[in-house]
Amino acid sequence: MKNPGFLQICSVAVLCSLLPGCASTGVKNPSGVPVTEMKGDERGFVAGTGVESQDLVSVTDQMARKILSIDQIVKAQATPKVYLLPVENNTRFPINRDVFLDRIRAQLNAKATGKVRFLARAASPDGSPQRIMQALERERDLKESGAVTSNANQPAAQFSGADFLLTGKLGSLTTRTSKGVSDYILYTFQLVDVRTTEIVWEDSAEIKKQGLEDAAYR
Repeated sequence: MKNPGFLQICSVAVLCSLLPGCASTGVKNPSGVPVTEMKGDERGFVAGTGVESQDLVSVTDQMARKILSIDQIVKAQATPKVYLLPVENNTRFPINRDVFLDRIRAQLNAKATGKVRFLARAASPDGSPQRIMQALERERDLKESGAVTSNANQPAAQFSGADFLLTGKLGSLTTRTSKGVSDYILYTFQLVDVRTTEIVWEDSAEIKKQGLEDAAYR
C-alpha cells in the first residue's frame, strides 16, 4: 500500500519543478517605439515621395510672402476681399485640398493684419455653396425680418463681394522602376480679378522626391 504522505510530497515536488519552466517560456513582447514630437516643417523618419507636412509649410510660406508683395494688394486703395476656391488635386496622392489655402490664409492674416480680408464662404469643387454660405444666408434673412438686429451700415440683403479669387492646382509626374519610385509635384497658385477675370498673380513651387518604397497617404 502506497503512503499518502509520500504521494503528496512527490506531487508538490513535480509542481515546483514545472513552475520555473512556465515562467521562462512566456512570450516576450517587443519594446514599443516612442512617439517623437516634431515641427511641421521638419522631415521625419516616416516619409514617402508624396505631399508631406514640410512641403505644405514650405510652399504656403512662399506663396503667402509673394501675395503680400504684389501691387494689387500693397497699393490697393481699399482692403481687398479674397474668396478661396478649393485646390485642384491632379496627383496620385489623396490630399486634404483645403489645408493649403487654409494655411495661406492663416499666414496672411497673421503677417498682414488689415491688408487683406477673406470672405467666409465654403464651396465644393463645382462652386456650389455649402454650410458656411447657408449659415450666412440664414443670418441675412433674420436681419431682414427684424428677428435680429443689424448694426452695420450696409443693407442686410447684401453680402460683401469678392475682389479676388485665390485657388491652386497640384500636378505630378511619377516614375516607377525596380530600383524605386520618383515623384515630381508642381504646386501652382493664382489670384484672379473677379471683375475682369484677369490672372493678376501666379506663382509655383516644385518638389521632386525619390525613394525605395512607396508610402500610404490618407
